[in-house]
Amino acid sequence: MRRIWPLLFLAIIAVPTAASAQAGAAQRQITALEDGWIQAVIKRDAAAFNRLLGPDFVYAEDDRVYTKEQMIKELTTGSDTVTSGRNEDLTVHVHGTTAIATGWLILVGRGSSGAFERHYRYTDTWLKMGGRWRIVAAQDYLKP
Repeated sequence: MRRIWPLLFLAIIAVPTAASAQAGAAQRQITALEDGWIQAVIKRDAAAFNRLLGPDFVYAEDDRVYTKEQMIKELTTGSDTVTSGRNEDLTVHVHGTTAIATGWLILVGRGSSGAFERHYRYTDTWLKMGGRWRIVAAQDYLKP
């Protein structure tokens, strides 16, 4: 009986460590995907958006709600040209196969009224589907 206690103790402390390692890996993956989002915006890359967004994706901004198809059209057309961007204060919380990313997205570019630097406070909900992380819901707030 005395030999079992050390094994049980090791099993108890190993489970949280394994879960922490998986969460850390997921956080790094989501961070890279959030950075990839910026590159897709700059390139107006519809194929990248199709990979990143889940089939039932929904996006809310101000008083509007967009489907996946509407969002991709919005991001790949229009008069604004984004030349660079970055994430700031990005935090990723992982809950199994779901992750919530919050941060500031700063986009720099040129539009019909001249140069811009826009700051968006965002929340992205990621779900691991078929072995890949995909955004299933997102909401942005454009800082005035």
